This record gives sequence, structure tokens and C-alpha cells, in this order.
Amino acid sequence: MSVETNSEPIYLHYLNHLDVQALAMTDAEIVAAVEEGLVAQGRGETTIEPRMHLVPEKDYPGHFNVLRGYIRPLGVAGVKVVGDFYRNYQVGLPSELALLNLFDPKTGVPVAIVDASDITDMRTGAITAIGAKHLARRNSKILGHIGARGTSYWNVRLLDSIFDFDEIRVHSRRPESRNAFAATLERDFGKKIVVTEDWESCVRGADIVVEASRLEKPEPVLKTEWIKKGACVIPYGTMSAVELSLTDIMDKMVMDDWGQAKAGPFGALRAHVDSGRLSEKTLHAELGQIVAGLKPGRESDEETNLFWHRGLSLSDIALGAAMLAKAKKMGLGQQLRFR
Repeated sequence: MSVETNSEPIYLHYLNHLDVQALAMTDAEIVAAVEEGLVAQGRGETTIEPRMHLVPEKDYPGHFNVLRGYIRPLGVAGVKVVGDFYRNYQVGLPSELALLNLFDPKTGVPVAIVDASDITDMRTGAITAIGAKHLARRNSKILGHIGARGTSYWNVRLLDSIFDFDEIRVHSRRPESRNAFAATLERDFGKKIVVTEDWESCVRGADIVVEASRLEKPEPVLKTEWIKKGACVIPYGTMSAVELSLTDIMDKMVMDDWGQAKAGPFGALRAHVDSGRLSEKTLHAELGQIVAGLKPGRESDEETNLFWHRGLSLSDIALGAAMLAKAKKMGLGQQLRFR
């Protein structure tokens, strides 16, 4: 029999999808929130656990990712559960749907529940853009982007907000998806988007290469020989799409969190870790260390650099906390009684 020690009701803040959209988070707000989490991580002011996976049924084309973390400067802990079901387009749903739960780290009291589907896309784009900001040439003018899923839009949007590309190339497996993606980008950016028919014409000679493909099994379709010297390559597909030799040409290899490198069977550089090509010895830094000024990013135009991000709970929590603060100021969301 439990003993009640406090009769005061406990409420939590709920932000649904419409609330998150109504916040109209700006590019600068998104990047600033994610950078705040990265700086805290770089300074050792966070706790982050490796992601966990749940596969409901082998016959279902997808799985759940469970991400957990704590950011001391923000005074908030969080757990995000995100589904990754790559055939959801067949039933008119996004491939990734998520919930973020925020907690008081001192008491464990739930603080908020947030529709994190947009957060997942936004923070992924922010991490991609921040990584390129520190590891790509400052005068990068050609972007080659593989993939047209939800995170892809924010990759391109936030990258372009930093680099103002002269040429943006996109490719994805299905013509209808890449054409629709390009049309959305052209509408929102007022720029001509180059839709390519294959991987090579998208990637070869690009200053920044982002690989966000949706392969059903690992396949080395992105060839190392297509990467020009001085480029920045950012692969983060769930299934590896790069050759083992990709890491051989890199001057610097950076991750969002080394603890995530061996978390689960998935990841763009899974085979590179397993074979020892990417290790604690060959890893230059975690991105948070660079953002916090503890380790250098790009140091010359000649460097060819790689940034692998697996997705950090810290980014979800930092952006979720920023959204919650803005929502309270704007009077958005619902108060739900917890107990």
C-alpha cells in the first residue's frame, strides 16, 4: 500500500503536432537550441545513454528507437521513442513518428509530452548543418543530398541557411519522392533544385555530401571515388550505403557521440566500426567538443572530413525544452493532470 506524501495535483504540458507547428520555430531558434545541448555535452555536463531498439515483429518493415538523456544546464531529463517504418508512405504516413517525454531530474516528475516527429526532423537537420558548419569548407557551394524523407527537408533548409548554395542536387530511390521533394525546396527557397537520376551525378564533385537514404539492407552504393578532395561527407542512413574505403580518404572523422557507435545493429558506419576503421583512436572528436571550442574543426581547405551522426537524445531534449518555453510564452498546448 503506497503512502501519499503530497496531495497537490501534478500537471504536465502536452504539445501536439498542431501546437508544434504553431510555434513556427525559426531556423536560428532551432540551431541555437541544438547548439546549447552540444556545448553542454562537450563540457561534460550531460548524461547520455546509447539508444535502444525494439523490433515488434520481424515481418513488420520497421523498428522503434528509444533515446535517453539529461542536460544539467537546462535542468531536464528526457526519453524519446521514435518509430522508423520505411514503408509508411504506402499508408500515407511519415516514416518517423515520435513522442518526447521530459522529466524533472530531481524528482522524476513528468514535465511535458511533446509530439517529437517534427523535432526529430528539425534536430537532425540542425545537427547536419552544425556539423557542416565546423567541418566543411566555408565557401562550399554545391550540395549533393541523397534521400527525400522527413529529415531531408531540414537538412537542406538549415544547410542552405548557412552556406547559401549555388547548386543543390537531390536524389532518392523513387522518382515521385525526389521530384516532390525538389518542388517543395524550390517553393520554399526560391532556388532551382537539380533532380538527379542516380547517386553518382548527385554526389560527384559536391562540396558537401549528405547521405540520408532509406535502404532495406546494407549496400555500398555511394562510391569513395566520387568524393572530391576537400569535401565534407555526412552519412547517416539507417542501413550503410557507403564503401568501406570511405574512411580511408578522411583527414578528420567526427561523431555526435562515440558511445552511440556500437549501439545496435544499424548505422551508416556500422561495418567501419566493426572492422576497426573507425575507432576511438581514429575518431578526431565528438561534435560537442568542437562546438564547445575544446577541439578544432576544419583547419584547412585541403581537409576531406566525415561527420557521422546517429541522432542524440540531447538534441531532442534541448529542442523540446526550447519549444516548451516558447509554448508557455505563447499560451500553446494543454495542461494534462498526471495525478
